[in-house]
Amino acid sequence: MREFFLLARRSVVRTFRRPADIVAALALPLILFFVVDAGLDPASKIPDFPTDNFTSFSLTVAFAQGAVLTVSNTGQDVATDVETGFLDRLALTPIKGLLLILAELAGALVVSVIQALVFLGVGIAVGADVAAGVIGAAVLVGLFLCAAAGFGSLGIMIGLNTGSGQAVQGIAPMMLVLLFLSSFATPRNLIESDWFRWIATVNPLSYLVEGMRSLLITGWDEQALLLGFTVALVLAVLTLFASANALRERMVRT
Repeated sequence: MREFFLLARRSVVRTFRRPADIVAALALPLILFFVVDAGLDPASKIPDFPTDNFTSFSLTVAFAQGAVLTVSNTGQDVATDVETGFLDRLALTPIKGLLLILAELAGALVVSVIQALVFLGVGIAVGADVAAGVIGAAVLVGLFLCAAAGFGSLGIMIGLNTGSGQAVQGIAPMMLVLLFLSSFATPRNLIESDWFRWIATVNPLSYLVEGMRSLLITGWDEQALLLGFTVALVLAVLTLFASANALRERMVRT
């Protein structure tokens, strides 16, 4: 555990030594939120739209993109550790693979907490509501952190398998495409194109987005929350163990 805490502290310190990355993690999702909020606000006038407060609806955009950005941040860090030989030196320590992955996630999760608080603060300041109240806001932060852990572990797995920062940066845009093919900008029941609605239905990110959104515009929607947490936790568990397996294979190769 001593090695775990030392590596977790290293991850946090390394993250805060790159303030540009923290600014990007905050600014990019907020820019997309403001663009969507300003450009698609008339959509709230569509019959059967779930709310007349489009700002509350579109605030999920910032949370969703913020979680997806974790892929590139953690993947880049691990790829750098591979390229510099730091992971080879860790092979000489007694730390377990899963604990090492969790330690690598520490910096990203600290940034995710900051993101969640800033997104909520900015959203409420410009007119968004949290229908589920203060407790719902805490649940929203928890769901966001679960999603960030899952995407962060996915980035670590990619970084370990490729050992290249460039490969990680190439995967990140694909994750944004997957996000745009979900229901993050339009409710699934209002998507008119059959193929787009089908893709959004089978896309697990839709249920993650809808779980977050339900707390903002509906209140306590048990089904949406159950599906959202299920997607986030399954993603986190699968990618954590896949990352640990990728780490073990890399240690064997080296």
